[in-house]
Amino acid sequence: MTHPRTLPGVLRATADAHPGRQALLDGEVSLSYADLHAEVRTTARALIGLGIERGDRVGIWAPNSWQWAVSALAITYIGAVLVPLNSRYTGHEVVDIARRTGTRALFVADGFLGRGQFDELRAAAAAEGGDTLPVPGLDDLIAVIRIRYPGAGEVDADGVVTYPELSGLADPVPLEVVEALADEVSPDDDADILFTSGTTGRSKGARSAHRQTVSTAREWAEHGQVGAADRYLIVNPFFHSFGYKAGILVCLLHGATMLPQTVFDLAETLRMIREEKVTLLAGAPTIFQALLDAPDRAERDTGSLRLAVTGATIVPVALVERMQAELGFDLVLTAYGLTEAVVATMCRPGDPDALVAGSVGRAVDSYELRIARPGGNEPLSAGAEGEVLLRGENVMLGYLDDPEATAAAIDQDGWLHTGDIGRVDERGYLTITDRLKDMFITGGFNVYPAEIEQVLARLDGVVESAAIGVPDERLGEVGKVYVVRRGGGLTAEGVLAHCRERLAGFKVPRQVAFVDELPRNLSGKVLKRDLRDRQDTAEERA
Repeated sequence: MTHPRTLPGVLRATADAHPGRQALLDGEVSLSYADLHAEVRTTARALIGLGIERGDRVGIWAPNSWQWAVSALAITYIGAVLVPLNSRYTGHEVVDIARRTGTRALFVADGFLGRGQFDELRAAAAAEGGDTLPVPGLDDLIAVIRIRYPGAGEVDADGVVTYPELSGLADPVPLEVVEALADEVSPDDDADILFTSGTTGRSKGARSAHRQTVSTAREWAEHGQVGAADRYLIVNPFFHSFGYKAGILVCLLHGATMLPQTVFDLAETLRMIREEKVTLLAGAPTIFQALLDAPDRAERDTGSLRLAVTGATIVPVALVERMQAELGFDLVLTAYGLTEAVVATMCRPGDPDALVAGSVGRAVDSYELRIARPGGNEPLSAGAEGEVLLRGENVMLGYLDDPEATAAAIDQDGWLHTGDIGRVDERGYLTITDRLKDMFITGGFNVYPAEIEQVLARLDGVVESAAIGVPDERLGEVGKVYVVRRGGGLTAEGVLAHCRERLAGFKVPRQVAFVDELPRNLSGKVLKRDLRDRQDTAEERA
């Protein structure tokens, strides 16, 4: 059987095969696969009515919802390129990415978590001048589609519409126009650009083709033995590959039901598992630990759970055992990937608990895995530690408009240098042991210290700074920043307030320590290992 290799092809095939099966449940909104296909085509027609064309970049700055899933599929249905944006980003971060991608339309969750996202966007863009509409200062943007949350204000501006108004905008556009565009989408066309921070402190956009996005989801689903009967509670954010490619698209490929959760809420997660008979749950180990620690968990029925997929940090063997014994999971798998190479390794059904906990699996079919000395690509022997290298058809096409960074990440032989340190045993199973990069992981999200340091470099009173990750019982790691200040006027609260204004919440440090100088080696490089090892007596804020 020949599988579709484009997202429009996958949606069409699943809607034909499972028209009446529930595709999505989000609160009071329930869509069958036939309904989903219809909603996607309506939204796609509206995008065309707004002026979106094949190859245009369209962003989504919103949390998990049925509108996110429909919008993403509509964008790719007409050959436009999806640009997911972290729902916790500040307006400044969104403006930066919108400018770099030339974003033509932007879906915005206005009022989410009590914020005024549209006002934030306009303020951040206008700060650098411009009088263009709908957002002054974003010259390429022709439309903003507001997904209104409670508390969002009214907006009356050219090029700004609310999500329900899309159906009216779709009316003048014939369905045949949309289907013709879907027919033209090629497996080699860009499907999405997912942004990941780099060690330079500026985010990079990893480009993926339709064939890669589809193949990634297919491999994840095959190893998890996902089928049409599965009901997948998607806690991982859709703006991340874990929620989008290993979430929405996994369901789409096999006719499973997606149940998006806007933000992780322990009581709501337990309710959904019980009432909606959830079979599949994926996320960082902290999610499963929270379920186990719930005070009334014994009163909740979790017997429907079948598959858990976790990773991103060390998974204790005892946690895997408890997930099976106390939560009822039949299958617990760990996996490893990065934005540039999503779902690179994965454990397999039947692997013993110790192997699942102690490794991140072996390479999936589309990848080769190699351990090499940093900077090289000659393979080391089994068990030796070195940099994790990946090669295969699903390695990103490259970084957006950044050939130098692409060449630095992917060598001439096609090996992606991940920056992670690990070892591979004789069976091919990978264990991650360290990171070449300074990145740390907060609640499952990657945080790059250089980005924090870049922001603080613009704060009056900061001479220099160095950010690191420190252990945290709930989130795994959180940020701590060491600051050399000029004079005594700068406070820890001032540092944190500056970060909160310019960085997504998960990137904001939780602790500040003022020091007279940063430890350095003979070449002047800051010794962050020394910072991690030290016991501070300087002023701190937790």
